[in-house]
Amino acid sequence: MTRQWWQEAVVYQIYPQSFKDSNGDGIGDLNGIQEKLPYLKKLGVDVLWLNPIFQSPLVDNGYDISDYYQLNSMYGTLDDFKALLTAAHDQGIRIILDLVVNHTSDQHDWFQQSKQDKTNPYADYYIWKDPNPDGTPPNNWGSTFGGSAWEYVPERQQYYLHCFAKEQPDLNWENPAVRQSIYQMMRYWFDLGIDGFRMDVISLISKRPDYPNAGKEYAYTKRYYAGASNGPRVHEFLHEMHEQVLKDYDVMTVGETPNTNSEQAQLYTFPEREELDMVFHFDHMHLDYGKYGKFSTVRFKLSDLKRTLTEWQNQLDQGWNSLYWSNHDQPRAVTRFGDEGEYRIASAKMLGTLLHMMKGTPYIFQGEELGMKNVPFAEVSDYRDIETKYFYQSMVTNGEDEAFIKQAMYLKSRDNARTPMPWDETKNSGFSTAQPWIAYSPDNQTINVKQSLADKQSVFYHYQHLIDLRKTYPIIVHGRYRLIEPEDSAVYAYVREYEGQTLLVICSFVAETINFTVPSDYLNGEATLLSTNYPEQDGALNETLELAPYEARVYLI
Repeated sequence: MTRQWWQEAVVYQIYPQSFKDSNGDGIGDLNGIQEKLPYLKKLGVDVLWLNPIFQSPLVDNGYDISDYYQLNSMYGTLDDFKALLTAAHDQGIRIILDLVVNHTSDQHDWFQQSKQDKTNPYADYYIWKDPNPDGTPPNNWGSTFGGSAWEYVPERQQYYLHCFAKEQPDLNWENPAVRQSIYQMMRYWFDLGIDGFRMDVISLISKRPDYPNAGKEYAYTKRYYAGASNGPRVHEFLHEMHEQVLKDYDVMTVGETPNTNSEQAQLYTFPEREELDMVFHFDHMHLDYGKYGKFSTVRFKLSDLKRTLTEWQNQLDQGWNSLYWSNHDQPRAVTRFGDEGEYRIASAKMLGTLLHMMKGTPYIFQGEELGMKNVPFAEVSDYRDIETKYFYQSMVTNGEDEAFIKQAMYLKSRDNARTPMPWDETKNSGFSTAQPWIAYSPDNQTINVKQSLADKQSVFYHYQHLIDLRKTYPIIVHGRYRLIEPEDSAVYAYVREYEGQTLLVICSFVAETINFTVPSDYLNGEATLLSTNYPEQDGALNETLELAPYEARVYLI
């Protein structure tokens, strides 16, 4: 494939509400992001992805947009955004926005008109269906946040579809006018100077026209997946988007594609198809699911992680991978995949090493470079997330054990990622002069930017080094991936191969000191240790390596 700038980029995801408050109202904003551009430049990232900053009632933290052309005033003005964009570009940093076009807010003017009657110009902008003869919803689909995915509107005597909250009605992509309205909006932001879009749940925009009932495998939540994921026209729509918008701009696109396997992902990402540059998949995010889906106390197995990440590396060899451990919808990676206790720092560095040495574009979620861990909220009432609140209520109603409920929330709530960015150890963590909109973590006393920048052995400087390696060695961007020692239950090791060079990556996932036997193939050449999270260790590449807990090593051979 033709080489693109986004293949060599590292993306940093900012949750604007929680990054930096510049005006003392307890809510992060655009001027706060601009204030911290030197910090992001120091880290070395190339692209900032901002979660939705558009006008919204904030039922689902901005993923319910009521006007695609207006910014939410709590983040600032359009002039503030233009100033941020200019300042970022001056630093060599690009900005991508969140494109939420599977659904809008029910407060969007399109929906306000659509629900009036069946004949107005916006009548078919959303998915309306007649009730069953007994008045029940058209099918059994359940929404992500609980209850039916259908909501009845008396004015039309019909139900509308909402795969998420009832305040987030799904757009009808079958209607050409809807698609043209979206393309027009995309061009507006591209012409303003943004550098791309992350596309929210983009695999859901084409629904199966027969709207089939979902089977038992979707019983707990998200029963719309049976007929809403990877629908019959999704690739037609995305190719049309490319032809009418994307091909005219030098931008990057990454699609969030729930319920999409690696073969289906090829259809989204292979360059000759002219759809998206890369997708976010969820296979590695599902390895610790339990009977209630994501809210479980199950721990992932390393063999499953190796199998899953290797499958995606191999299947998208002609396409492109997005690489991530965490984001605004996921808990903190150290708690989930590493060790949040004694080996927090070592495991945070190890996880960063494993990911950043793979083929694809790495995504860092704010605070990941500090080794942040999950948040021990003092009270259930401290949680703000609509999904977590629904889980708690439904589990209490089910009579589930209170200890299990609280542990599952601690391990999996989206609020773990949404607490304020800790800039220092002061009362409000240097995030704001006011009480933040959500409780902040007590760990901010010791885990914060100020502390990290003062410690040359911090997770921050390890991430800075990993980013620098990616910019220095083409093998990290372009080398082919190959898993080695697939049966090893304690170590994830793989190689990258490119133009006669080999990159050997060895990552321990256990809290004990262990021996690792290096395959003889890699002992013949001259080996240079490029990265380690235990600098005091002997870095020589020998047949047997003694690995410290959560140790990570990268050799260039």
